[in-house]
Amino acid sequence: MTDFNTLELHIDPRGVATLWLNRPDKHNAFNAEMIAELIQALHQLAADDSLSFVILRGRGKHFSAGADLAWMQASAKLDYAANLHDAHELGELMSLLYHLPCPTLAVVQGAAFGGAVGLTACCDIAIGASDALFSLSEVRIGLVPAVISPYVVQAIGERAARRYALSAERFNGERARELGLLAECYPPAELESELEQWIATLLLNSPQAMRETKALLHGVGSGVLSDALRQRTESVIAGIRISDEGQEGLNAFLEKRTPAWQAQS
Repeated sequence: MTDFNTLELHIDPRGVATLWLNRPDKHNAFNAEMIAELIQALHQLAADDSLSFVILRGRGKHFSAGADLAWMQASAKLDYAANLHDAHELGELMSLLYHLPCPTLAVVQGAAFGGAVGLTACCDIAIGASDALFSLSEVRIGLVPAVISPYVVQAIGERAARRYALSAERFNGERARELGLLAECYPPAELESELEQWIATLLLNSPQAMRETKALLHGVGSGVLSDALRQRTESVIAGIRISDEGQEGLNAFLEKRTPAWQAQS
């Protein structure tokens, strides 16, 4: 397992990976090192076919306070080319997280500001504490939520994205659920137990089928119908039916027994 300075990565015997942002003394704020390590960790996770899903979390009081102040101060002194490189690295991080082959679940407590909203939006599912605080805070310091904007728009819609990106106002976990950024929010004291329920629910499912479903839905996008999309969906279901896990799931259902992946978890 790779050693990181700003992250912790744990993979349990069930194939559940937990990737922790681990700069609690800095409220898990991003800097160049954390971004580089997240890219490295996501490449490692993407190459691991044994994983069922990945949980993204933050150590300490906050999920992530966004960009690190010292990193921003250093960036302000860089020229356009160097800033473009920094932006490319952040864009690579968001794209890797969004396109990770296995499902992703973000767990948000405390602050999730700026780029942390992007991380949340890039995950397939996100849950959080009802008192968590979110903000697209970039305009307050003369910046824009540029790299994360496509993922935020997909998560909460264009109209809401305009409101919160332009106002930089804060909103809590309950509002995040209303917007669709969070699937569910819970009282802070219940977040851990509810996470265990989410883990148990996801472990009921075929890991291969979840991966295929994620890839399928990326291709379906907004659901605009076309002959090519129809052919894609037909080929996906035909392929999964004859796969090892597809056969195991169908036979287990017909034989009224537990499928192998549930017995292993």
